[in-house]
Amino acid sequence: MQPEDFDELLGQSHLLDENKPLRRLIEEDKLVSLIFYGPPGTGKTALAHIIAKKTKADFVSLNAVTAGIKDIRETVTLRKRGKTILFIDEIHRFNKLQQDALLPHVETGELTLIGASTQNPFFSLVPALSSRSLIFQFMPVTENSIKKILQRALSDKKGLGNYEISIEAGAVDFIASVCEGDARRALNILELSFISSFDKEQNKYVITPAHVKDVIQNKSLYYDEDQHYDTISAFIKSMRGSDPDAAVYWLAKMLESGEDPLFIARRIVICASEDVGNADPSALVVAVSAMKALEKIGVPEGRIPLAQAAIYVAAAPKSNASYIAIEKAAENIRNNPLQQVPEHLRDSHYAGAKRLGAGKGYLYPHDFEKHYVKQSYMNKHNSFYSPSSEGYEKIIKSRLQKRRSNLND
Repeated sequence: MQPEDFDELLGQSHLLDENKPLRRLIEEDKLVSLIFYGPPGTGKTALAHIIAKKTKADFVSLNAVTAGIKDIRETVTLRKRGKTILFIDEIHRFNKLQQDALLPHVETGELTLIGASTQNPFFSLVPALSSRSLIFQFMPVTENSIKKILQRALSDKKGLGNYEISIEAGAVDFIASVCEGDARRALNILELSFISSFDKEQNKYVITPAHVKDVIQNKSLYYDEDQHYDTISAFIKSMRGSDPDAAVYWLAKMLESGEDPLFIARRIVICASEDVGNADPSALVVAVSAMKALEKIGVPEGRIPLAQAAIYVAAAPKSNASYIAIEKAAENIRNNPLQQVPEHLRDSHYAGAKRLGAGKGYLYPHDFEKHYVKQSYMNKHNSFYSPSSEGYEKIIKSRLQKRRSNLND
């Protein structure tokens, strides 16, 4: 069922509709080096084969799993006069040396490279190679397109069109809903459902949603490096944005996809301090406790304290004042002369400290009313921490305003 023309390659209309730049490059045979990246089963390799049919160039196909520098050199040596397109499937599996071996031939135009990858090329390819290529992102195939692909497979004689098949309502919809935008996986599910669906009484194949469920068993989630970074980003932004439902959804996706739960726990701890901070100091306590609980009890039970912590952080009042304070202080350290520790704050507990004047004039706050006394703690005062009016930080703000006013009298 591999597509043989643009009209059969469904799901990438943003790239292959009439007058789209990529389609025009292919149809006019004016290709430059290209990188296709996106999830499995979205048409990257299929498009490469369409290009092979339509182009006037010699077309050589390699797979990075089994190919190496020797194969690249042989391709260059054996190429005929004229343009040669080298298609490399799973190009992200090439190491730096193998990718570097492609560069001279791509630069001189000896080869036009088409690479297919499930990994973001900005992470997986050397910059020199990605910068010399046009990069096109393939998206998961929509459910409607998956349904059309499945219906075509049922009717086309290249697929299952030679068999008498009755498919119950809902079976195609169910396949389309669980294949995660992977057309290849959808076709595999359909084929396996077909194999197990022969009804002797009716003397034909009857595919039901139950057959499909038996074939699928457990839903398989696509989760690569892009998904890793994008999902943890969505998780953190959901907690920061005070949406506990979204936070627990992205948490569940990561856990179901096999993400390291301790990695998730550490991000909750960071968010509790960076985005909640002193608006609710208990958020950090809950987050750290959840991380410790996870270390003690492991998974799957450890997902429960993770969910508790994520929900608590998402629902808590928000303030990034502590984060801003340390950033401002660090910037001051980097860009201004360092302040020396004032004499009255220096350590006075070692022999000879008094002779050096260390600690002289220090006022012990607990000796004064309300355990506070006006005193300078920097030679040149700077204000880094500006508490918000959220949660407990509202109390901190009021308290500090009184003390700072006293300092400025």
